[in-house]
Amino acid sequence: MAGQQFQYDDSGNTFFYFLTSFVGLIVIPATYYLWPRDQNAEQLRLKSLRRVHGRCLWYRLRLMKSQQSIVPTLKKAALLFGWAVFLLLAYKVSKLDREYQEYNPYEVLNLDPGASLSQIKKQYHVLSLKYHPDKGGDEATFMRIAKAYAALTNEQSRQNWEIYGNPDGPGATSFGIALPAWIVDQKNSMLVLLVYGLAFMVILPVVVGTWWYRSIRYSGDQILINTTQLFMHFMYKTPNMNMKRLAMVLTAAFEFDPRSNKEATIRPTDNIEVPQLIRELGNINVKKKEPPFCYPYSLKARVLVLAHLARMDVSEELEEDQRFVVRKSPALLQEMINVGCQLTMMANSRGGFHAPRLVTIENCMKLTQMIVQGLQESKSPLLQLPHFEEEHLRYCISKKYKVRSLQDLVSLKDSDRRSMLRFLGEEKYDEVMAVLGSFPHITMDTKLQVLDDEDSNNITAGSIVTVTVTLTRKRMAEVFEKEQESTPCLAEETATTEETGDTSKTKTKVWQNKSKGAKKTAKSKKKKLTKKKATPAPAKTKQANGNVAGNEVVVAAAATAAVKEEEDEVSDKGSESDEGEANKDSPSERDEDSDKQSDTEVDEMAGDDEEEWEALQQSIQRRERALLETKSKVTHPVYSLYFPEEKQEWWWLYIADRRDQTLVSMPYHVCTLKDTEEVELKFPAPSKTGNYQYSVILRSDSYLGLDQIKPLKLEVHEAKAMLDNHPQWDIPDTEEEDEEQEDSDGIEESEDDDEDND
Repeated sequence: MAGQQFQYDDSGNTFFYFLTSFVGLIVIPATYYLWPRDQNAEQLRLKSLRRVHGRCLWYRLRLMKSQQSIVPTLKKAALLFGWAVFLLLAYKVSKLDREYQEYNPYEVLNLDPGASLSQIKKQYHVLSLKYHPDKGGDEATFMRIAKAYAALTNEQSRQNWEIYGNPDGPGATSFGIALPAWIVDQKNSMLVLLVYGLAFMVILPVVVGTWWYRSIRYSGDQILINTTQLFMHFMYKTPNMNMKRLAMVLTAAFEFDPRSNKEATIRPTDNIEVPQLIRELGNINVKKKEPPFCYPYSLKARVLVLAHLARMDVSEELEEDQRFVVRKSPALLQEMINVGCQLTMMANSRGGFHAPRLVTIENCMKLTQMIVQGLQESKSPLLQLPHFEEEHLRYCISKKYKVRSLQDLVSLKDSDRRSMLRFLGEEKYDEVMAVLGSFPHITMDTKLQVLDDEDSNNITAGSIVTVTVTLTRKRMAEVFEKEQESTPCLAEETATTEETGDTSKTKTKVWQNKSKGAKKTAKSKKKKLTKKKATPAPAKTKQANGNVAGNEVVVAAAATAAVKEEEDEVSDKGSESDEGEANKDSPSERDEDSDKQSDTEVDEMAGDDEEEWEALQQSIQRRERALLETKSKVTHPVYSLYFPEEKQEWWWLYIADRRDQTLVSMPYHVCTLKDTEEVELKFPAPSKTGNYQYSVILRSDSYLGLDQIKPLKLEVHEAKAMLDNHPQWDIPDTEEEDEEQEDSDGIEESEDDDEDND
């Protein structure tokens, strides 16, 4: 009777299948994700950056790390060992004999399926003469041959084999479990139970619990939750925070406390070296007893940050700690900006407390720039360049050049720049210009509109305003090239002006005044013509006369007065001719003209609606693509002489009211600006009508002196009142009402006809 039979693998063959699959599932994905990338590509990238970033601290540390690191070698060795085990198991599996083979007596007798009985007997006789034990053959082989002959010669056995695959009829289905039999052996039961309990009741809960309790201490940006709460407390307590107070709050973060972060360390030598740095730095509020500013870890971190900003030399042990503190600071300042934005939104929605001032959030951004470049707030941005020292600045800020910023240095002529930087040699000068040419030059274009509104350019009180900012990044080297191309043209213009003399200067001034007057008269003509809608024939003649008069050499005021008188005459004549022609037109012609005008207006409105619909669809598709696409945050490496880690070039973009010192839109962290980036900033329009002056501000998180501020004028109108009744809403409920009304009208007309006949 058929049934099922489960049995463990006594021979251990099927266990190899399980083990091979298990090892393959681990080795193949691990190779894809953990195999070290091409080291040659990284070396080539560093080699290409050497000319500009060769003096940067992060570049030198990266070269040392790539030479000393053995982690890629260990990864390769572990993965190769895994592949060796996997291939060995696969080879072992390929050599295993198949234990569960389908029984086929024809194969045993070397016959084709369906052979006749005479053929079977003949083949059995031949094989028995060869493999019979009495003839010197193998006994096991002869037994298989005899069994196959018996299965084929007996009609019932042959029928069972053809139907069930077994001469004895249907048998039990056997399933093999790919585990060795010793696992379920009673002798090993305690050992197996101990291993299972240790793995699933001790090791697994400990691993999961450790991961869970560690992960709940951090936010999504890998900042300690306690640090975020600390920032929120002090920004709520002091909304207006200066730079000194901000540095104290930053260095009080729990990331620098060894009790909260194992990467932070407190050394026995700190008791000697930290007080020495405090004496060199001067006043840093050491005696302040407010916790946590008075704690040793906070004081040490504050001293190291201030020493970094002052570009002071520290000991090797403190230098390692200083690199750790400086490396963590930009992410902590970004978290502080996020906290300030959250408090601002809470204050705007709930009220009851003062939001952080704009100067506090902007100080966070400035401090990030200072830490990345290793400069104090009062220092010149020119010190970001290599080979520039404090004593060299006097050559730049002299009365002859007046160079105080990077933009001033770029705008100088090459000859003046070389003369000013004569204290540098030729090689150092080329290096400075290469570094300056790699700095970013950003152009910012803004577009103000109200999306999902009939009139997107009309800003009403309380509406959601969208400011689309298009950022285009170029290198400073491209600005050099443009200036070098424009200098020959400027030289030619100056030469021609010197030759012409004073008379040419007076002529250009008169010409400029006349052009302005001509523009004004043209605008006034357009306005009057659109108001009166005069016929174009007489207007053209007068306009031509006006242009001729404007080309003559006369005083601008007299020309504009004459043009105004002529325009008045034109408007009078045009109105008289319009009245005469209108009297001549018949009513039917006038109806046709009005129909044509209405048709043209409808077509224009339909065209505008189509354009707005297309623009709306494009904006929706752009947003969907932005949500689906994951852009890389690797933009351009920052040139920073004293920052210990390679940093990418990122920006903050926001709208602010500088008069009230408040944020209008929350800062957007632009992390994907390589060439061009489009950012949408949204904010609610003021509830009161009037004109408002805002500022669109772009700030770098890496460079000093490259921030941009662009004015944004906002004219808020009163919102339109909602219509209770509109003609397009007066629609009959059903067509039956129209038919009933037509029937009733027909009945009334027939009754009137009957009365007339009577």
